[in-house]
Amino acid sequence: MPFWPLWLENRGLDSLQIGLLLALGPWVRTITNPVIANISDRSGKSKKVLMILSILSICAFLCFFLAQTFWTILFISIFAAITFPVMLPIAESRVMTSVLNQHLDYGRIRLWGSITFILGTILTGQLLDYFNPNLILILVMAALLITFSSITILPTEKKEKSKYDYKDIPKLLVQPNFMLFVISASLLQASHAVYNGFSAIHWLSSGINESVIGLLWAEGVLAEIILFSLSGFFIARIGPLGLICLAGCVGVIRWVMLGLTTDVNYLLLAQVFHAITFGAVHLGSMHFIARNSPPSLSATAQGVYASCSGLMMGLTMILAGSLFENIGGKSFYAMSAISALGAVLSIFLILKNKKLTSTL
Repeated sequence: MPFWPLWLENRGLDSLQIGLLLALGPWVRTITNPVIANISDRSGKSKKVLMILSILSICAFLCFFLAQTFWTILFISIFAAITFPVMLPIAESRVMTSVLNQHLDYGRIRLWGSITFILGTILTGQLLDYFNPNLILILVMAALLITFSSITILPTEKKEKSKYDYKDIPKLLVQPNFMLFVISASLLQASHAVYNGFSAIHWLSSGINESVIGLLWAEGVLAEIILFSLSGFFIARIGPLGLICLAGCVGVIRWVMLGLTTDVNYLLLAQVFHAITFGAVHLGSMHFIARNSPPSLSATAQGVYASCSGLMMGLTMILAGSLFENIGGKSFYAMSAISALGAVLSIFLILKNKKLTSTL
């Protein structure tokens, strides 16, 4: 994730074009995620769905090797956005079903994904000190092949076809507090737009080399791992909504810090907050969805959340690209405002339904 904008920049794209491409994926997911996730729910064959999506994703990213112009990259990005991101909510649904049925600790499962991300980020940063950004696409392909191999060894779930159909999606949307939760959590995810899309470019232009950038990203994910390893403690004492609220409050501080300085010493401190701004909202969201959606619509619920989150991220990414083109790192201040709004909504949700909060 942190280095994909560098690959796009290496293709000659400017900040506005990069922002548009990064926004495109979330916009496409807004439509495709709920539909494909619902197909997975209704068929009861999530492993088969994941395998098909993985193969299509490999084909999509292979096409990037031939892409040289903005419009070609745009077209391929649409294809990739249909096939690749939707694998996450389907996989998360499988995990959360096991968590609830077998009383597992989600955080301690999820942290292995974070560990893999750290290793990949550090390795990529080190390699980019010696190779040009074309290497990034090769590494993405390697990761996709590993993903496909991992899916093939998943156990085949024993699940009957669901009696729900597309018309059952509104049942999620009219649940008390569900959409307020979705909007709040989506805003907090979207507040990462400048960070996800332009932090590597911003830091590189400030004289920080690729290996240090990789280490900064890795540090943030390491902090996230620590939170996930203690997830049972935080879920029991703060609850999902409390974690989401905390993420919004800390986000205000983190994005202001990143807007103020590119001093590595301060960046090291700000990156610790990634455990809260991303880790806490993700952890809280997964538990909230798992406990507030029917089991037969678990992947659909994940898809609805991912869809709304994607729409919010897409809109914010366009804003981020425009702001970064004009004011550079000061665009982080806008992300601070978005975090504040997400925090306010989460506080309203907590106050609106204290009984729900106390039982989560």
